[in-house]
This record gives sequence, C-alpha cells and structure tokens, in this order.
Amino acid sequence: MNLMIFPSLGQEALKTGFYSSSCPNAESIVRSTVEAHFNKDPTLAAALLRLHFHDCFVQGCDGSVLIDAASSERKALPNLGLRGFQVIDDVKSQLEATCPGVVSCADILALAARDAVDLSGGPSWGVPTGRRDGRISSSSDASTLPSPLDSVAIQRQKFAAKGLNDHDLVTLVDPQWFEKLHLAPLRFASV
Repeated sequence: MNLMIFPSLGQEALKTGFYSSSCPNAESIVRSTVEAHFNKDPTLAAALLRLHFHDCFVQGCDGSVLIDAASSERKALPNLGLRGFQVIDDVKSQLEATCPGVVSCADILALAARDAVDLSGGPSWGVPTGRRDGRISSSSDASTLPSPLDSVAIQRQKFAAKGLNDHDLVTLVDPQWFEKLHLAPLRFASV
C-alpha cells in the first residue's frame, strides 16, 4: 500500500523531519499518544487509516475532514461513521502543550495513521511533513469518496482519478484488510 501524500496546491515541498527544529519531539508525541489509545482500543488502527484516507481523497491531505461545522466534510454522509477524532484531538492537545501553534492537524492525521498501522503489525513508512491545514471544508466535496454502493467500475474510476490502482482500492475499501494483508505503503499522485 502506498501512503497518501496529496500535497495541496501551493504548499511548500513536504519533507521527512520537517519539525526536527521547531518541534523535535513531534513524531514521538504523536506515536506515544496514538499508542496509548491503541492499547485501549486496537480497532482505532483501521479507524485512523480510514479517517486519513477520507481526508486525502477529498481535497488532498489537508485535515479538512477534522473541521467540525454544520456543512463540513465531517458532516457528509460518507463520513458520519468515521472514528478516531478524539485521538487526533488528544494528540493536538499534547503537541500544543509542548510546541504551541507549530504542528498542523493535517500532519498529525498523517502521522497518527502511519503509527496506528505500524502498532497493529502492519507496515511503517516515512511520512513527509510540512502540510498546512485546509480552511475550507464542504460536505458536498465528500461526494467524490467511493461508496460501498458504487459498482466496482465506478470505484475503479474514482480511484484511477486519484492516481490509485486496483490494489489500492482493495486495500482501502475492504474493511478486513488488516486481518488479511500486510502491504507496502500507498502513494497518491499529486493533485
């Protein structure tokens, strides 16, 4: 599986270790907080990966799925069953106590998804960081998300439009993939 990178238009280049000077413990804070939640509820690994996938698939990995407003992506029908928001909120609180205003929610979500998959026994991968948080979040934008009611042909079209293939589709749409597969990280084409 390739990790979703989707840099938003106009963002500076992402790089591994982006916070090494401004918040050197950022990644370890994310991991330890995710691990504490994972130890209480291992199903959060799949939930965090799904949350990250839903964020990246709509407007790129910009954290816009985290915005909690009346007509935001978070309130869209495909996102009503998403879980893991409390983990991201907890990580953000921990980071704000150490490095206020430094680490973006978009990066927290990307790092948390990676750490959750790794903690579950799945693969780990380097996460380039330096994303800026999106400020626009519209429930209508979530219509691009693949639906379990879509035909396979429609799902394939939606994935292909994002630079993803059939392997990626099976990995991200099949809810049992954690039990069946250990895959290499997913890489979305830039949009």
